[in-house]
Amino acid sequence: MRKLAVSVAVTAILLLGQGSAAQATIPDVFDGAVSCAVQTDPLIPLPSGAQSTAGQRWCGTGTSNLLSRSTAKTFDGVPIDVNVAFPPAPTSGPDGPYPLVMIFHGYSQSKINFTAMQRWLQRGYAVFSMTDRGFHESCGSTASRDADPTGCADGWVRLLDTRYEVRDAQLFAGMLADEGLVQPQRIAATGGSYGGGLTMALAALKDRTMLPDGTLVAWESPDGKPMSLAVGIPSIPWTDLAYSLVPNGSNIDYIEDASYHGRFGVMKESWVNLLYGIGLSVGEGRYAPAGEDPSADLSGCLSLLSAGEPYDGRPEAQAILDEIKAHHSSYYIDHGEQPAPLLIYSGFTDDLFPVDEATRFYNRTRAQYPDARIGLIFGPNSGHMRGMSKSDATAYQESIENQWVDHYLAGQGPAPATNVHALLQTCPASAPVGDPYVAKDWASISPGEIRLLSSTAQIVSATGGDPVSGQIFNPAPLGQACAAAPGGKESGSADYELSPAPAGGFTVLGAPTVIAKIKQAGDTSQLAARLVDVAPGGLTKTLVARGLWRPQGDGFQVFQLHANGWKVEEGHVLRLELLPKDASVPAGLVANYGRPSNDQTDAVVSDLDLRIPVADMPGAAGGLVKAPAAKVLPDRPGVKLAPGYGPATPIDDYVPPRKRRLAVGAVRIVGKRLQLKIRCQASASTCPRARIVVKGATRRTRGTLARFAGVTVAPGRARTVRTRLTPRGRKLLRQRPRARRIAVRVTVRPRDLKAASFRRSARISRKR
Repeated sequence: MRKLAVSVAVTAILLLGQGSAAQATIPDVFDGAVSCAVQTDPLIPLPSGAQSTAGQRWCGTGTSNLLSRSTAKTFDGVPIDVNVAFPPAPTSGPDGPYPLVMIFHGYSQSKINFTAMQRWLQRGYAVFSMTDRGFHESCGSTASRDADPTGCADGWVRLLDTRYEVRDAQLFAGMLADEGLVQPQRIAATGGSYGGGLTMALAALKDRTMLPDGTLVAWESPDGKPMSLAVGIPSIPWTDLAYSLVPNGSNIDYIEDASYHGRFGVMKESWVNLLYGIGLSVGEGRYAPAGEDPSADLSGCLSLLSAGEPYDGRPEAQAILDEIKAHHSSYYIDHGEQPAPLLIYSGFTDDLFPVDEATRFYNRTRAQYPDARIGLIFGPNSGHMRGMSKSDATAYQESIENQWVDHYLAGQGPAPATNVHALLQTCPASAPVGDPYVAKDWASISPGEIRLLSSTAQIVSATGGDPVSGQIFNPAPLGQACAAAPGGKESGSADYELSPAPAGGFTVLGAPTVIAKIKQAGDTSQLAARLVDVAPGGLTKTLVARGLWRPQGDGFQVFQLHANGWKVEEGHVLRLELLPKDASVPAGLVANYGRPSNDQTDAVVSDLDLRIPVADMPGAAGGLVKAPAAKVLPDRPGVKLAPGYGPATPIDDYVPPRKRRLAVGAVRIVGKRLQLKIRCQASASTCPRARIVVKGATRRTRGTLARFAGVTVAPGRARTVRTRLTPRGRKLLRQRPRARRIAVRVTVRPRDLKAASFRRSARISRKR
């Protein structure tokens, strides 16, 4: 009895000395399903700069394996493996509720462990993570299914379905709010790749939940508390999963709505096959039996894609696109409500989820909600192959992300600027990333443009391409951003080269745009585009940008390569390569970036207009850099320019370079001066600066009468230009004192384009 009294007294003293020690234990979460423990060991290995973990409350097993799982039931009874952690209890004041950071893993991976949570725990936030359903101990492993066969009956991978995996995260956050542990309106989401896609979906939903029938309802906790996401910081996410896996080239980074439009695209073969395989092996993934669940039929989808063309017109192919858009892509979540504040990071060298996955969501959001809080960071780093891992780029990204989370979760500091930040790809991989480029929006990040115009027709052979280059530039499974391929032109390709970069070089920053007339027989072919940097001497080339294009019939078309940031050094040559495939071997497995098309045919490409956005100002690089030309809008219903962009020309009104010219009107000689009226076509995106020479058109009037240098006219405008007659012109007038008209030939020579001649009758006025 005495021992019991002493024990009670000691316990009471300890409780009084620790203030809220009873709460500090937080014995469990999720209605007792997962137990918690207070940490006492400050010597656990931590990320650089982190402090001791002593006093933190860790709930769950940390790791995820068959001997170590900590599951809680989600809304439909599937057991989900979870981890939750809380900062140390304060020495005074209430112990929570805390702002919550939810961290989500990549495809085939598992819940985030407590060491990786330290970035946010050390800043005073509660942290939650889960293993998405169908992977590892969330019904992926045999052991997890044996432990709960009923709950795991259909607990398979649903490819980040808004109705399931996304709702799982919302439910667990609500349960923590009901337990008084987290604040229901101060929740952040973050994660990379698969986790980035989940974060994008949460931000698009903001305060809504999608039910299994697709209905959107208010996001509430189980006890009815209103829930809302305060901020999202996704990393290398997708927004349109169909486009990221099977692109058709319809995404343009300067239009307001870049939803999937047009023909069924080209399978990113190495990536799709690799992801499917590692989901099964590394992720212990449980895929739905083929044909059993159309909304999660990964095996059936892969089978259709692997068989190849024809895709167009097949109901089963369209059904795949429709399902992925409806339930697996944040871009297609109802956007009648402004999304949560978003800071999106994407990798310039990421061939799986490239930069256009971010610009697509960014452009439409800013067009619909001009005051939306949405910012972008682009750089060379990425968790996907050909991505890099530069410590200075990581530090820069994290510093901006911290500002966003601290402001929206803790109210610290002013509202962060919604700028666009760009860090260049630098080689070798160990090279520092350099200073960032920062602009108010994506449209402003590239103030200049370099253009290459070619009217010559070239053939892209159905059998063209170099297998060696295709293998070197293939991203998965071992691709490297700085890998160099043989520098020669590839057989059967169409090639377009700039002149060697002048002293000081220039910096590519943005998405190169290709406008060209394409003629190709059949309806199963593709074109692959690469922009490469050819080293002086031409021995090697490095990939700068790439794109896959499903031609939309014969005629003028516009498509883009994925954006990048890349410095072209003095003497280096940029080359656009158009190929029948971005591949190295016949279709199958993981050796090809883009799956070679069935029944590929030759393509004839003519009147090509390549526009390369650069960070340099107009006039830089010895005058090579110009002001950006009017954008060319693709052929799609209701297409509009995104905010920040200037004039535009519909592709139907596009005039090819060889036909863009200044039309010559009336010619007059007034006293000792010659004047002529010139006009630029309204349908032209630009009329280049031109030199004009006026000569006599007959044997008796032979000779140059007048010269004009650097004449410019805006599209759809006309102007009258004047200049002094040459000595030959003045002599001719003296020799023909009674003449009232004279036949002349006017030759217009636009910069970099073929000259055009006009025969006119010049009226002569002797007196001014």
